[in-house]
Amino acid sequence: MWIPLFAAWVVSLVATMGSLYFSEVMLLPPCVLCWYQRICMYPIAVILTVGLAGHDRRVPRYVWPLALVGLAIAIYHNLLYYDVILETFAPCGAGVSCTDRQIEWIGFITIPLLSFAGFTLIVGCLAWFHARTRGIRRDDR
Repeated sequence: MWIPLFAAWVVSLVATMGSLYFSEVMLLPPCVLCWYQRICMYPIAVILTVGLAGHDRRVPRYVWPLALVGLAIAIYHNLLYYDVILETFAPCGAGVSCTDRQIEWIGFITIPLLSFAGFTLIVGCLAWFHARTRGIRRDDR
C-alpha cells in the first residue's frame, strides 16, 4: 500500500537533489519560475519523509496542493520555454530569463521538462495511492 507514496518520495528527493546540483555544483542560476517550482517541490520531500516515517495515510492531503500548484507552474514554464506563450507574459524580471536554454540533453530534455515530469509523476503516485486506499474505512486509517 505504501509503494505509491514511497515512489513519490523518491521522485521528490531526486528532483530536490537535482535542482540543488544544477544550481550549486553546475552553477546554473535558477529563473523565477524555477524558484516557484522549488518552493513547491522541496516541502513535498520533507512532508513525504515525515508521513512515510509515521505511516500516516493522510499525508497526501498535504502534498496534493503543493504538487498541483507545482505542476501548474511547470506547465506554464514549459509553454513559455517552448514559445507557445510569448515571453512578454512571463513573470521573469531581473536575472536569468525563464526561456534561457541552459541544458538540453538528447536535444529535448530541459530543466523545465524535468520539473514537469517530476510533478506529473508525483501527482500520478498520489492518485495511485488514493485509488489503492479508497476502500479502506476511516477507522482503519
